[in-house]
Amino acid sequence: MNLKTNLKSAGRAFRSESENLIALLMFAFFMILPAATSAYKIQIYTNFFNSILLCLSIVFIWGYCGTFSFGQAAFYGLGAYGYAIISGNMGVHSLTPLAALIAIGIVWLFALILGYFMFYGGVNDVFVGILTQCITLALSTFFGQTAGPEWHVGKIALGGYNGINKISALYLGGLKLKGISFYYFCAITVFVVVLVFKILERSKFGYTMVAVRENRQRSSMFGYNVPKVQMIVFSIGGAIAAFAGVLYASWGGYVSPSSMSITQATLPVILVASGGKKSPVAAMLFGFIYYFANNLLTGAGSSYSLLILGIALVVVVLFVPQGLFKALFGVLDEKIMRRFSHE
Repeated sequence: MNLKTNLKSAGRAFRSESENLIALLMFAFFMILPAATSAYKIQIYTNFFNSILLCLSIVFIWGYCGTFSFGQAAFYGLGAYGYAIISGNMGVHSLTPLAALIAIGIVWLFALILGYFMFYGGVNDVFVGILTQCITLALSTFFGQTAGPEWHVGKIALGGYNGINKISALYLGGLKLKGISFYYFCAITVFVVVLVFKILERSKFGYTMVAVRENRQRSSMFGYNVPKVQMIVFSIGGAIAAFAGVLYASWGGYVSPSSMSITQATLPVILVASGGKKSPVAAMLFGFIYYFANNLLTGAGSSYSLLILGIALVVVVLFVPQGLFKALFGVLDEKIMRRFSHE
């Protein structure tokens, strides 16, 4: 019995070793990547990080807390529009970080209020997904019909389906984040978020999130305020998605209602589910592989990336429902445990 207990303890100790190693290797790879590729590709890869940050917001609310949502695209789009409107009206480059923080704060408050009415109102499970999808479609439709001259905030016209152009890049002090500097900023941001997630996993609040994910009724019986936990997690996930939207607007200098389209709402969910929703590293790795493959296929004139992703999702759901890379990490960790148990 003691041996079995020790093995279980060893298994828990080595549970995330392979995941942590992969994360370190990915970080090293992306830190040296600019030295081995062109400035044009660096520009493309930078947007990959923005999309991965959106995926991580889904990991946070779905993988950690069990709340399935299609609303991350809405928060993403609102963050991008908010930054475009606020920074445009400020008109001062040095104030762009403040504009970003205000935009993220507004979206966080919107997500907090929405979460309050949903979770304290007893809306859960699939109905959260339906409601958030409706909100995403409503916002996309609204911004699409704002083409007239009467639709403006201050001096910034919303532009309908043409969107908002000439959005200011982010500045840190006197440094304009463009090219390689913006690439490193986005890359470090993503890996810092992953690191915070990993630290959170071992915190009291992290254990509370997992308890709510596994069994809301039992968590409530143990004295946890389940709606409050869900509301807080949902609002933080919305803020992360908004931050990704801010980075996207700064990256391209442009935002349109397509940022809240059905594809934008669905694709990150599929990537997270396929990679492993309970592991930020698994979701990040699968997301990068998809975006790299999609970029190669698009460059070759192929439009089969979504078809390939759909097939991958079917295979994952049928054979590895916990996610492709999450399952792979489990296998690697088990082998590590066996090796140490034999020694």
